[in-house]
Amino acid sequence: MTRLSGLPPLIDERARILILGSFPSAASLAAQHYYAHAQNQFWRILAAIVEQPLTQMDYAAKQAAVKAAGIAIWDVYGGCRRDGSLDAAIRAAQPNDFAGLREIAPQLRRACFNGKTAGRFAPALTALGYDVVVLPSTSPAYTLAFAEKLARWQAALTA
Repeated sequence: MTRLSGLPPLIDERARILILGSFPSAASLAAQHYYAHAQNQFWRILAAIVEQPLTQMDYAAKQAAVKAAGIAIWDVYGGCRRDGSLDAAIRAAQPNDFAGLREIAPQLRRACFNGKTAGRFAPALTALGYDVVVLPSTSPAYTLAFAEKLARWQAALTA
């Protein structure tokens, strides 16, 4: 099993909300693009919340629109060993270092976790003084109805 490295954080000084996934899928690592798998509902949900056509934008435009909306994106793990893309297959995971977030994003107040695997890090972000919310995964493997996922994400990101 090969050691994989995650993607750099998508964050700047305007960030008020940080969305944390677990670790990029194989498709995302290959594309060097957060949530690159076509079936993942992440960009569709975020598009509805920020009222931008994110699903129609190229990755550079998505990044700019998300940052302008005060949203940052990262993962809880910076590296791991994994076959495939399932969170359950993550082994020898190395957490990202969240200690420097305040320097990069002084307005950051809330960390939203994309699913339960990422949500295991809620206590660590709470200890750093952030308000935390564990949200339903945008993965197609998590079968909650889209409208319900969107409602929960909207409540957390617009609060």
